[in-house]
Amino acid sequence: MTGTVRAADTSVFPRFLDLAYPNIERGEGVWLFTTDGRKILDACSGGAMVSCLGHGVREVIDAAAAQANEIAYYYNHHFTNRPQEQLAERLVTAVAPEMARVKFTSGGSEANEAAIRLARAYHVERGQPQRWRVISPAQAYHGSTFGTLALSGRRRSLQQPYEPYLPEYFHLSPATPQFDPTGEAALAELDRIIENVGAESIAAFFCEPVSAAALPAYSPPERFWEGLEERARRYGFLICFDEIVSGMGRVGSWLAAHQLPIEPDIVTIGKGLAAGYAPLAAVLCRQHVFDAIAQGSREFDLGHTWDGAPLPCAVGLAVLDVLVEHRLVDRVRDRGPGLREELQAALKGSSIVGEVRGRGFLLGVELVDPRDRRSFLPDKLDAASLVDDTAFDLGLLVSSSHSTSDGYAGDEILLAPAYTSTDAELAQMVERFAATIASVERSVLRELGRQPVGTAPAP
Repeated sequence: MTGTVRAADTSVFPRFLDLAYPNIERGEGVWLFTTDGRKILDACSGGAMVSCLGHGVREVIDAAAAQANEIAYYYNHHFTNRPQEQLAERLVTAVAPEMARVKFTSGGSEANEAAIRLARAYHVERGQPQRWRVISPAQAYHGSTFGTLALSGRRRSLQQPYEPYLPEYFHLSPATPQFDPTGEAALAELDRIIENVGAESIAAFFCEPVSAAALPAYSPPERFWEGLEERARRYGFLICFDEIVSGMGRVGSWLAAHQLPIEPDIVTIGKGLAAGYAPLAAVLCRQHVFDAIAQGSREFDLGHTWDGAPLPCAVGLAVLDVLVEHRLVDRVRDRGPGLREELQAALKGSSIVGEVRGRGFLLGVELVDPRDRRSFLPDKLDAASLVDDTAFDLGLLVSSSHSTSDGYAGDEILLAPAYTSTDAELAQMVERFAATIASVERSVLRELGRQPVGTAPAP
C-alpha cells in the first residue's frame, strides 16, 4: 500500500479530489504511523477532536470485543439492552446530574438534529405548534445534515449551493473581541430578531458554549450568557447546547455548561463519549423537557439504525470508566491553563498571530494580517491549509478552518490533544506548532508583499 492515496487511485469517494491522502496504518497513544514509515504527533485527537484517550487503549478495545462476543447489534425500536441502560444512568448521575434523560445516536450531526426535533416536539406537546424558529450564532458548525447545516450562518463557506433545502433560521454575529467584546451588541441583535419574527414563534437558541471547528476555543462574554438566560425564560424558548466537542471533559469539566452562568435545557455530547472506538453521541434533556412528552403524546418517534445499540454503548461505558478511574477530566482542568500559557509564550513574537484562546485541552489560534494586526488574511492565501500542510511536514497533526469569505472569522487553527498526552508530548506539540507558524509567517510575508491589505472583519 502506498504512502498516499489520490482520487484516481481509489474506489473511495474522497472529500477533496485533488488531495493526496496520507495512509494511516496504526496509532499508539498520541502518535500516528503512516504506511510509508512516517511518525506523526496527533495534536487534535484523531483529526476531529474525537480520540480523547489516544489510540490503542486496551480497556476499551477489550470491552468492545467482549460485547461483540455477546451481541453487537439489534434495532433499538424493538429492544433495550444492558449497556444502553447503564450508560444512560451513568451520564445522568456522574456526568450531568442536572439532566434527566438520554437518547443515543451515532454521531454529532444526528444528535444535533435530534435536539432540534426535541425542542420542536416540546413546544408542540405543550400546545404551541407555532414555535419552530431557531436562532444561533452565525460563525458556527453543528453538522452536515440539512437541519444542522441551517444552524450555521456561514452561507459562502458551508451552505452553498444547498440554501434552497435549508430551513429559515436566524443568526447572530459572534460576540468576539473584534466585533463585540461585551456581548451587548449580540444581545441587541437577538432582541431585534425576537421583535421582528415574534417571540411566540421561537423554539430554541442553539449554540456551542465553547466553539470548536468554526471558532476554536471561543466563548462569548459572561454578559451575553446572562442576557440569553433572561430572554429564554421571559419568552419561553429553550436553550440547546452543542457539546459534541466540548463535552466529556474536553474543556476541563464534564460539560462546558458547568463553567457558564446559564442552564441549558438540552445538551448534545459526542466525540469524547466513545473516544473514537465506536460511533456514538447522545442528546440529554432536563426533566421538564421529558415531561412535556410524557404528559402529552408519550412518543418521540425518531430513530436511526444504530441508536442505543449494545456495542457502541459498551464502548461508551468503558471510555467513561477510563475517564473516571484515571481522573482525566481533572488532568485536563489542572493542566489546561498552563498549556495555553505555553502556547501563548511560544507564539508571542509572531506577526500573524492574533488571539490565542484556550479552555482545558481545546486551544484556538487566530491568524491576522501582519500589516495591521487586526484584519483577516486575504481569502485567496488560504493560510489555514498552509498551516495544516506545514504542520504535517513537521510531523504534527492540527486542524484549521478557513471561512474568511463569510466575514465573521478568518483563518483559525485548533489544537485538541488527547487527555492522556504527557507533559513531554504536549511540549513537543507546542514546539512543532511554533515552528509551523514561523514557517507559515515567512510564506505569508512573501505573498503579502504583492497584495493589498487583507479583509477587515465585518462591523
